Amino acid sequence: MPYSIMLDAGHGGRDPGAVYNGRQEKDDTLRLTLAIGEILQNNGIDVEYTRTTDVYQTPYEKAMLANNAGVDFFVSIHRNSFPTDNEVSGVESLVYDLSGIKYQMALDINDQLETIGFVNLGVKARPNLVVLRRTRMPAVLVEVGFINSDVDNQLFDDNFNDIAQAIAAGILDTLNTAGAVENEYYRVQVGAYRNRRYAERLLNELLEQEYPAFIDDSGPYLRIQVGGFDSLNEAAAMERRLKQAGYPTVIVR
Repeated sequence: MPYSIMLDAGHGGRDPGAVYNGRQEKDDTLRLTLAIGEILQNNGIDVEYTRTTDVYQTPYEKAMLANNAGVDFFVSIHRNSFPTDNEVSGVESLVYDLSGIKYQMALDINDQLETIGFVNLGVKARPNLVVLRRTRMPAVLVEVGFINSDVDNQLFDDNFNDIAQAIAAGILDTLNTAGAVENEYYRVQVGAYRNRRYAERLLNELLEQEYPAFIDDSGPYLRIQVGGFDSLNEAAAMERRLKQAGYPTVIVR
């Protein structure tokens, strides 16, 4: 069974993202995302998109699109920005935390982009970003150069096809070397109901506290779960947090 991935073109519609000399992040990200998707599809990956046109979605809506699609991975494409023009350049990738297959994918993508000529600024943890916190699958956000860097824009425009190939290659490197979806991931379950009203009440309570919670309705019960997590240690840490908050918990795979 082929791997599946949700590609997200950052921003869109009334949200242009970063802007520099009339150049809008939302346009660069859409064009690049579609090119990456075509390469991945040609390599046997099932690709879905949060958007293929210039429409606005909240970060939460983007995360829910991925969750509802049940994809194996989520990759969001962005352009970076710095308060002072032409002071910083380079690529960096962001993940929820520096562990697991999402971290390896971010490293692989950065390594590939470095071969194009970008400065590799590394991989950073950003647990507060909605598209990294609320997605239930391994998620990476790639900042493909600074939009207010003339150096990076020149690289982006002159090497566009190579950049799309590099990001796709980084993703494929991870899938080919790590076994990706073959690795199990974990969730923390905090309740199971037949009554949807009760299930949604608990879900909303958890979401208000910023837990990445959702309802798994694949079985006879509506199971309220938090996660998933790439490793058992990550799941155990979340389980401890939930227990300390007074919730009954069980780790599930």
